[in-house]
Amino acid sequence: MEKLRQIVEETNTRSGLVFDLCIQVLILSSIVIFSLETLPSLAPTTIAIFVGMEMFFVTIFSLEYLVRILVAKEKTKFIFSFWGVIDLLAILPFYLFAYGMTFDLIMLRAFRLLRLVRLLKLGRYSKSLSRMALAVKIAKEDLFLALAATSVMLLIASFGIYQFENPVQPEKFSSVFESLWWALATLTTVGYGDIYPITIGGKIFTGAILMIGLGVVALPAGIIASSLTEARKQQEKKSEE
Repeated sequence: MEKLRQIVEETNTRSGLVFDLCIQVLILSSIVIFSLETLPSLAPTTIAIFVGMEMFFVTIFSLEYLVRILVAKEKTKFIFSFWGVIDLLAILPFYLFAYGMTFDLIMLRAFRLLRLVRLLKLGRYSKSLSRMALAVKIAKEDLFLALAATSVMLLIASFGIYQFENPVQPEKFSSVFESLWWALATLTTVGYGDIYPITIGGKIFTGAILMIGLGVVALPAGIIASSLTEARKQQEKKSEE
């Protein structure tokens, strides 16, 4: 059991490294097949091949999931952990439809998108993605405060532009909720241009929001950059130990 655990959970052995690389190749291959399935006018034989390949991928990922539960020292903790949930979601859509669960077309497409969760499985095998996850964990409080401040600014921008533009553009700025789209596009400096202010006050207000938006975009980036540096130090320290 210990040898199996080393293969599945560690990469400092040849067998563990081969296992990780094989799973990564299968994940990427399954995503490619998922993308190819969206091509129009596929031949029935091609569809059958894709279905067979999907069954193969799901079988491997299901076995991997069961083995990880088997070798986990705390099985319940693994099942409800982030990676445990990701592993389950990676195979869940196949079993939902294989056992005859029916949804309308929108729900069907939504559940099919869960297959893209397999991309997140790559995070288990990538030091860079692991470092990013660690950075987010380190800076979660700062990121939460930045998100809260951004939300407040969105509300202020929505109320402000509504006050300036509603009297002259009631069809475009009919409510604060309609103005929220403009606030989001402006505060993030995207500026689609589908709705824009025409009053002097609205233009001045927009200029101020644009300047604030530069800081809103830069603040989380700075937090993540600082956290990545700290995460790299922690990983290097851990590897030295």
